[in-house]
Amino acid sequence: MSHNNSPLLQAINLKKYYSVKSGMFSPKQQVKSLDGVSFTLERGKTLAVVGESGCGKSTLGRLLTMIETPTAGEIYYQGQDILKHDPAAQKLRRQKIQIVFQNPYASLNPRKKVGDILEEPLIINTHLSRSERKERAQAIMDKVGLKTEHYDRYPHMFSGGQRQRIAIARGLMLNPEIMIADEPVSALDVSVRAQVLNLMMDLQQELGLSYVFISHDLSVVEHIADEVMVMYLGRCVEQGPKAEIFNNPRHPYTQALLSATPRLNPDARRERIKLTGELPSPLNPPQGCAFNARCRRAFDQCFEVKPALKKYHDQLIACFAVDREEGLLEAIKTPAAG
Repeated sequence: MSHNNSPLLQAINLKKYYSVKSGMFSPKQQVKSLDGVSFTLERGKTLAVVGESGCGKSTLGRLLTMIETPTAGEIYYQGQDILKHDPAAQKLRRQKIQIVFQNPYASLNPRKKVGDILEEPLIINTHLSRSERKERAQAIMDKVGLKTEHYDRYPHMFSGGQRQRIAIARGLMLNPEIMIADEPVSALDVSVRAQVLNLMMDLQQELGLSYVFISHDLSVVEHIADEVMVMYLGRCVEQGPKAEIFNNPRHPYTQALLSATPRLNPDARRERIKLTGELPSPLNPPQGCAFNARCRRAFDQCFEVKPALKKYHDQLIACFAVDREEGLLEAIKTPAAG
């Protein structure tokens, strides 16, 4: 917790709707890319946001870094509203929250040397002299495992893993407290993935960084997360501490995602749950629970009403089947007084 007792980052009911035209003569439709997502991020912790492509997780990353503005909802940094349009709020956002993107090939300017790429945020946001900027850049390069002689080279001279280190270094230049990492290792070779993840975990330890780690890959998340939020079609379906989500997944979607994830530990292997059916279109989401057509446990209520996120022990789950199960457990525990 921060000094003023509010969480480091708090998102409340974030929504992002886009209007799209599907055909020339059809009316505009609304796509609810993000439909009411809330979470808190504690200092020095990692919240992993997981789901298939199209679930809204990258949209969430863009809202948190203000690349896009939410349609509705609130974001607070240590209790301060950072969606306000005043210069102070904007400065706070730029300095405290940085993003590292999926593709280190696309996110680095090919015509700039590494040193210039790293110093750019300092030129825009600080009054450091040229030599101070260079010193800062080289110190950060050292932290992420790049050599001094890399300073004058261009991005194309580096491997994917090294480029992602450069991107992480750039994100660290302003000493942020929060790093939004949008699929930061999915474009990298498997052999390099662990190196970059370990680097991120070392930096977190050393600098007290907090991560929102966006990924479709649960095996990566298991490595790095403290808290996991599973998303499906713009909404959170299950959220809780990593151990709970991995050892006791309750939502049928989380169970299916996890059953498809390779586990290193053979004792932890699960039965395969095949996800059948297509991911529904966000243009035409199903009535009731968005997962109902692909769910093994769906019953009539699931096709009529959207389940709300409810707290069960340490987890938040949006599922009528889980609700029914919990209700039965309660009924067994507390026999009616006769």
